[in-house]
Amino acid sequence: MDIGNAALYGLALVIGLCVGSFLNVVIYRLPLQMQAGWRRDSRDFLGLAPEDDNGERFNIAFPASHCTNCRKPLRLWHNIPLFSYLLLRGRCKYCREPISLQYPLVEVAAAAIFVFFVHCYGLSTQAFFAILFSLMLLALTGIDIKTQLLPDSLTYPLLWLGLLVNLNGMFAPLESAVIGALAGYLSLWSVYWLFKLLTGKEGMGHGDFKLLAALGAWLGWQQLPFIILLSSLSGALIGIALVIALGRDRHIPIAFGPYLALGGWIALVWGDAWVARYLGI
Repeated sequence: MDIGNAALYGLALVIGLCVGSFLNVVIYRLPLQMQAGWRRDSRDFLGLAPEDDNGERFNIAFPASHCTNCRKPLRLWHNIPLFSYLLLRGRCKYCREPISLQYPLVEVAAAAIFVFFVHCYGLSTQAFFAILFSLMLLALTGIDIKTQLLPDSLTYPLLWLGLLVNLNGMFAPLESAVIGALAGYLSLWSVYWLFKLLTGKEGMGHGDFKLLAALGAWLGWQQLPFIILLSSLSGALIGIALVIALGRDRHIPIAFGPYLALGGWIALVWGDAWVARYLGI
């Protein structure tokens, strides 16, 4: 590896860690922001007085970074991606409460995404959109694991962006992308209603339909069987492992979004080879 490539990978690593730190903010704050909006709308609908928030704003940018346990503001060096977690030995500087492993894991994952696609595509438009696609899937995965929510504010932009990116067939021909979006949504929508008619229960959330539609928009309808197969197998295997290893109640709902995201990401990287082999091309 020459010095130029080493510098490029090092820069990608640093940027990835910083973006991963921002993704942690999104994963933590976006669901809380959504819940606050639902409470406001509910109180307004019922004719109740708004909740007293003491004039404090709460969104992705405000308030400043703080410990989620003791609420004390964090210093600049507490926010250094990954290294601050290691320096603090995984605990808050003030209250010594353990810091969730989510934070370093998401930062490392984001850094790996940057380095991987820069290695695959260099400094190109394709690398930029592959990274953006992967980061949005990472954010959705973190939110779904924590809250079993797939926010429309992420799934819809991911869907429309996929169609926009494929206007020139970057990852799939436009026709294939449009059919993929429709087929992705309708396939899980059909499964949802069939399961509900047979059992009277809801088998999945509507966010799963939208996420698979977005994956179809990015990767084309040809990748959908591969994505569904991978997500179903990984979900079943991990679910069984949780029941056996942790004694988890098999009736507790399991977020399906992370498995769809995993299947979609694998399809982005290796799906063309799978489709070519399957079709005998």
